[in-house]
Amino acid sequence: MGENPDHNSQVSGEFEAGVPVPTDTPASRPADRPGDPAPDLATLLKQAEDEASRLKDAWLRAMAETDNVRKLAQNDVAKAHRYAIERFAQELLAVKDALEQTLAAPAASIEALRDGVLLTLKNLNAAFDKAQITAIDPLHEKYDPHRHQAMTMVESDQPGGTVAQVFQKGYMLGDRILRPALVSVAKPRERGGEAG
Repeated sequence: MGENPDHNSQVSGEFEAGVPVPTDTPASRPADRPGDPAPDLATLLKQAEDEASRLKDAWLRAMAETDNVRKLAQNDVAKAHRYAIERFAQELLAVKDALEQTLAAPAASIEALRDGVLLTLKNLNAAFDKAQITAIDPLHEKYDPHRHQAMTMVESDQPGGTVAQVFQKGYMLGDRILRPALVSVAKPRERGGEAG
């Protein structure tokens, strides 16, 4: 057979003696060995279902957490709207007390009433300061349509477009207009009729 007769006779002897000869055919591989082209589909399906179940649970928990955060935020906003003026209202209680005390004084003189009104105004101004409410009193300032409401125009010696008279002060809350000032605006005087 080949150049080595001893080797050929040894292989023939092993085959006849029943010694297994290694082979690597697909039919000879067991089904559960790694690299098997047809893995156990039931196991893979179970793993996929378990993973889907875990992901669904995590998603449901995240949705519940998001819903809780949203409800808490809505509650906080509702409370802020409901109680936003609480501090200012507490400051106004001192104003009410001062008015009641002034009116309750028996046979109060004009001077006592004036003192009571001044005390009330002082308390109101303090409440306004704490709430950052400031007056707009623009006499002799340039007219600003964002802060002033012109009621009329009047001839004046002042430069045109300035506030000649304040009928009612305006007020601001921080940087927002609560009420514009009611004003009259100056316009230059017309010259007398000149013959031409």
